[in-house]
Amino acid sequence: MAVNLSVIKDLLLPGLRGVEGKYEMIPSQYDKIFTKHDSKMALERTAEMRYLGLAQLKTEGAQTAFDNNAGERFVYNQEHTEIALGYAITRKAIDDNLYKTQFHPSNLGLIESFQQTKEIYGANVLNTAQTYNAAVGGDGVALCASNHPIDGGTVANIPSTQVDLNEATLLNGMISVRTNFKDQAGLKVFARARKLIVPPQLEPVAIRLTKTELRPGTADNDVNAIAMTAGGLPESYMVNDFLTSQYAWFLLTNIDGLSYMERIKFETDMQVDFVTDNLLVKGYERYSFGYYNWRSIFEIGRAHV
Repeated sequence: MAVNLSVIKDLLLPGLRGVEGKYEMIPSQYDKIFTKHDSKMALERTAEMRYLGLAQLKTEGAQTAFDNNAGERFVYNQEHTEIALGYAITRKAIDDNLYKTQFHPSNLGLIESFQQTKEIYGANVLNTAQTYNAAVGGDGVALCASNHPIDGGTVANIPSTQVDLNEATLLNGMISVRTNFKDQAGLKVFARARKLIVPPQLEPVAIRLTKTELRPGTADNDVNAIAMTAGGLPESYMVNDFLTSQYAWFLLTNIDGLSYMERIKFETDMQVDFVTDNLLVKGYERYSFGYYNWRSIFEIGRAHV
């Protein structure tokens, strides 16, 4: 049923002081986490390759060792989703509304709806980071897992036990990113934590850990090692309002791998129905959130244990 006189009856009469219900939107957060890519295909695929391993010792007169194991290892898929919403409003509800500047028939919050929907879809990549999505494919395990396969072994981008956010656990995470991340051939890669992501409930802890020159929670004069260990956190921390666990926290790294792909930019259309005279308004966009390199993130806390 279209928006009609019955649902705006008080807007038909003079005397209202004002009309409330629209609010300032939360500033964009997904674009501080995901790298934006334009897409011209229904499905985008990214291959992870294995390059050469370590060079081998050669003795006098012996043959040179050959590494012929380079090649494709995994393919990550990212299929775009259609997002759409519309509404109808009757001709009489438009004509008789005395407060059009505050409840405009062509602006009932479509942009705000699409913005928040996008934030939820983006945050869902983090909220489900430990759940394997077969549609993504990749290396066969979840985005954040203890057993990402590489030649000759596995690598973890979660700790053995998930823990609360504090000085020691943050430092351990930063060091783990630096020391444990390897490529498909087993070579260490230049990986550094660059940003801490927390839910609103953990922001006070994040502030104390990242915004003090001296060691947090102590009375001595020790320097805050978080600022300099493994390069520190050059982008400090950010709060994501759409994380579903109040205990979840993540480290983004300098390695690109979390992806927002835009297939069709947000567009709107508006027309009057010839038969009913209803105003029809709709919005549409097509995009996807995903990943193609697990080394871009390290998850440390989730369910409270």
